[in-house]
Amino acid sequence: MFKRNITLFLFLALGLVFTGVVFAHTPLCACYENGDGTVTCKGGFADGSSASGVQMRVEDNSGTVLIEGKMDEDSEFTFDKPSGTYKIIFDAEEGHRIEIYGKEIVE
Repeated sequence: MFKRNITLFLFLALGLVFTGVVFAHTPLCACYENGDGTVTCKGGFADGSSASGVQMRVEDNSGTVLIEGKMDEDSEFTFDKPSGTYKIIFDAEEGHRIEIYGKEIVE
């Protein structure tokens, strides 16, 4: 758990450094493998807002939706890792969309 929190903190900090300006609702999402065949994504916004309720989708290469859900009250979304190639979509609408490809996700 500590490793995940450090990873998310570094991800958020680097995002702020490279943008130079903090936009009110810039979406942030990081995903990692849990080592048990599942993947967890943790999200939020640059202004500290929760991502609870944000729509999440897992799609294959052709755009077929494999898994749908929402970020929980802790701004997390956990799902069984699909076989083959896939991408995860954090979709908070209105230009607040992030795509994360399965090949980029590590334990």
